[in-house]
Amino acid sequence: MEFFCYHRDRAGSLALREELLEAHRSYMDGYAEEMIARGPTFAGDGGTPSGSVHILDLPDPAAARAFALDEPNHQAGVYRDVLLRRWRNVLGRTMWEFPGGRAGGDRYLVLGLGSGPAVDLEPPADRDELIAYGPLSSDDGATWLGTAVLLRAPDRDAARAVLSPGAYDQVEVHDWRFGGRA
Repeated sequence: MEFFCYHRDRAGSLALREELLEAHRSYMDGYAEEMIARGPTFAGDGGTPSGSVHILDLPDPAAARAFALDEPNHQAGVYRDVLLRRWRNVLGRTMWEFPGGRAGGDRYLVLGLGSGPAVDLEPPADRDELIAYGPLSSDDGATWLGTAVLLRAPDRDAARAVLSPGAYDQVEVHDWRFGGRA
């Protein structure tokens, strides 16, 4: 089962986040085999961390909750909340298999949260700039809750355009970078 996990930083937690960087990375190293994608999001200034994305293949919702809640930054109070949803890896690859590589161009997390009939279950025809793409759903996979996308795009508006206009209750676009050890 694949899961999308997005920890959002608590205001004023940057110093604590920096202090715990090695503990965070070591924790993630323990999930290297399960990891589909990972990396930090950034505030509008492009340099201040605002959250942390992790997409993993784990045995069940209980294992996903344990991953999210046992993470050192979460335990220490760096994060204000965590969004954890089932996710389906439509592209069938990890971020490390993205043909565009780790660097070059602006990268974004586009998070569309919705209710009602499912939309955007399949990615757009032009997949070249998609790093990760998939629908979000309830723990049992029965209820569609939105779509999460990591992609390379020229700007925020172009990134937002990957999702169907007007189909979501809320759409967020965050600056994002490949995570993990260099």
